[in-house]
Amino acid sequence: MVGDKSQTKQSNGVASWGRRSKILATIGPSTDSYELIKHLIASGANGIRLNFSHGSYEERKRQIRWIRKAEKELGRNVAIVLDLQGPKIRLGDFEGVIEVKKGQILAFEKGADYVSSGHIPTQYDLSLKVKRGERILLLDGRIQCVVTTVKDGVVYAELINNGILIKRKGMNVPDTDFGGDVITDKDYADLIFGSTNDIDYVALSFVQSPDDIKHLRNLMAGMNFSAKIIAKIETKAAVENIEDIVKESDVVMVARGDLAVETTPESIPIVQRRIIGLGQLYATPTIVATQMLISMTEQLTPSRAEVSDVATAVLLGADCLMLSDETASGLYPIEAVKTMRDIICYTETHSPCDGGGDHYNKGHSLQLAISEAIIKLAQIIQAKAIIAETKSGATAIGVSACRIDIPLLAVTNDPITARQLSLVYGVESFLRPVDKKAALKLTDFLRAQEVFNKGDIVVTVSGKYPGVVGTTDTIKVRMLN
Repeated sequence: MVGDKSQTKQSNGVASWGRRSKILATIGPSTDSYELIKHLIASGANGIRLNFSHGSYEERKRQIRWIRKAEKELGRNVAIVLDLQGPKIRLGDFEGVIEVKKGQILAFEKGADYVSSGHIPTQYDLSLKVKRGERILLLDGRIQCVVTTVKDGVVYAELINNGILIKRKGMNVPDTDFGGDVITDKDYADLIFGSTNDIDYVALSFVQSPDDIKHLRNLMAGMNFSAKIIAKIETKAAVENIEDIVKESDVVMVARGDLAVETTPESIPIVQRRIIGLGQLYATPTIVATQMLISMTEQLTPSRAEVSDVATAVLLGADCLMLSDETASGLYPIEAVKTMRDIICYTETHSPCDGGGDHYNKGHSLQLAISEAIIKLAQIIQAKAIIAETKSGATAIGVSACRIDIPLLAVTNDPITARQLSLVYGVESFLRPVDKKAALKLTDFLRAQEVFNKGDIVVTVSGKYPGVVGTTDTIKVRMLN
């Protein structure tokens, strides 16, 4: 599958294959129908996120069927992301609101009855993890308290400021080490579901170290689950371990909502830039998420600040930008995708990607050497496109990480790889059978479709053993007749 022909022939200064930065849209109550999902994809969504904090398995199966039906009808490769809930650190249920005062000692207890005990109920047993002196943040950090005592399953904490508590609202514990315990029983069940239901990516919440990624990878290997792993960067510990996490992960997401609470709001632009740069350095695709067009949940047009936010992520070279509430529960989900698409296209047309990875020492590796050789050759001969045969997607991702202007086409026999590449910067993926002449045949097909013209030059990249991971070793130049 591939994007429609009209998309491949657009130019306007952007690579002739359309947008380089991709769009990941979340579905929810506002988009829970086949027609709306198809419209999201037709409007520019390259991937669909399923938030497993909500919904039943039957709902998810139905939505996955709709996505696959829509991608087939539209001729697109669409990635499906299973976003794990992770530890549900939230307040529990109680009537009304609870007014709290500076200096007051609060008692938090999992499942407590506030009326009978005076303890604030939580949905997660904090007493197993938090320690004296650590902070607990409530209501997106607007209420802060410090743990004074942990005893008999109850966490006691002194309030730093006044405020009100609202049931089921999230809590943040930025100083707490979860010790690798970020995959819950629910997450494990969700992984089992995903392993047999056509999932392309798994997003891991509350990552703190590369060991969390390794643990998830081992669990998935035991399930024969071949999806790639997205590390969601939303904790202070993750920022401290970011380079090792980027190296271990398949994709990294800048989850700016919780991250702003766990660190500081003013640090987010710098952290975002660093993560995108490291992603290009290590050929790890990056996703920027949270509140990118949040005002469009209630109004038809975004704020000027949001437009600038999206454009900045594009200029830095993010592989993918994500919409959450905008498409899951907003009033204008389709318009949000179209708006993001238009901002990306305009930005890419009028200003080149900054290439954040250029700020880092790339070092030396075989993959990097091959990628740089491909790009240098393509630039010297003014190639119209680079066509990479790939089994795992690594060759295409390696070239993509260099953030070039030349269209990058990937041809693979693996439908999962084709869909996974749909979230990677500048890559247009094609599904074809294993063949020693796969790149040649794809070029001939595109020439017949008048995507390429007589006299165009293309660079093809392949391996001695088609369909085998890690065998890329041949670069060819072809002038089309």
